[in-house]
Amino acid sequence: MLDDLALFVAIVEAGSLNAAADKEGVPAATVTRRLQKLERQLGCKLLHRSARRMLPTAEGMQYYEQCRPLLQALKQSTQTLDATLRDIAGSIRMLAPINLVSAFLTPALVSFIEQYPAVRLELDVSNDLQDMIGTGADLAIRAGPQEDSALTQKRLGDGAVELVAAPSYLAHRGHPQSAAELQSHALLVAEPLSRWQLHDPLDDALTIVQPEPRLRVNEMRVAINAAEAGLGILMCPLIQCHEALARGTLVRVLDGWVRLRRPIYAVWSQQRYLPARVRALVDHLAQYCAAHELLAEKQKHRV
Repeated sequence: MLDDLALFVAIVEAGSLNAAADKEGVPAATVTRRLQKLERQLGCKLLHRSARRMLPTAEGMQYYEQCRPLLQALKQSTQTLDATLRDIAGSIRMLAPINLVSAFLTPALVSFIEQYPAVRLELDVSNDLQDMIGTGADLAIRAGPQEDSALTQKRLGDGAVELVAAPSYLAHRGHPQSAAELQSHALLVAEPLSRWQLHDPLDDALTIVQPEPRLRVNEMRVAINAAEAGLGILMCPLIQCHEALARGTLVRVLDGWVRLRRPIYAVWSQQRYLPARVRALVDHLAQYCAAHELLAEKQKHRV
């Protein structure tokens, strides 16, 4: 009915059915049929029609005067919404783990804001799994397998996971040579890496280690600091410990035994249309991750 109402307004403003048909790009017969349909729905005649002229009836003029501003307001609202969805401007609320933002994603977010100065980024960092819909977030960055079917996901990349320890710890306690020997070592757990899968490089035998940690923490940076201080052996994503490995404050333990790769995803609610500004951020993060060697399928250079 809304389309027929808009056509009626066009007829009144054009002054004739034929002129309205030309303006709207539809056959004159179609205009007549839709006008008659609208009159039947309203139960009154809207136009006086003759061979020479066409004038609104009293009811038709009242209807036109009431509906025309409503149609104009609707058109303006639609244009505004369309611009909001198309333009890379406005506010983006994003959730992300503290670990990923502080150790890896900050340069990508800075370059995105510099590239799109009309975008305002509201970043909520937490290592807790936050409810996207409940928090009103446009986007979330998450690591590990994603099982929430209510969310659309885009895989940004994945990175290696390593067992690491400080040289001082290994000098004091010795280098473990097998997964079984880890049981006699001080172990550190950074959530959610609390179940360690190790594969013997010689025969591919799988060992599951469920650490009874000397330290358990939900912040990877704290766990890395503890490992560097010599408190024990830690399982850690390479993107978060590669600088310590490069400095030599951490070294690999049981190199080649850990095959786990930890994926990183951008996720958003299926209930939301993805505006251009959010799509631009997803694409920007995907490009950043694709170019980062620590998220390549196989690292080209070992640190």
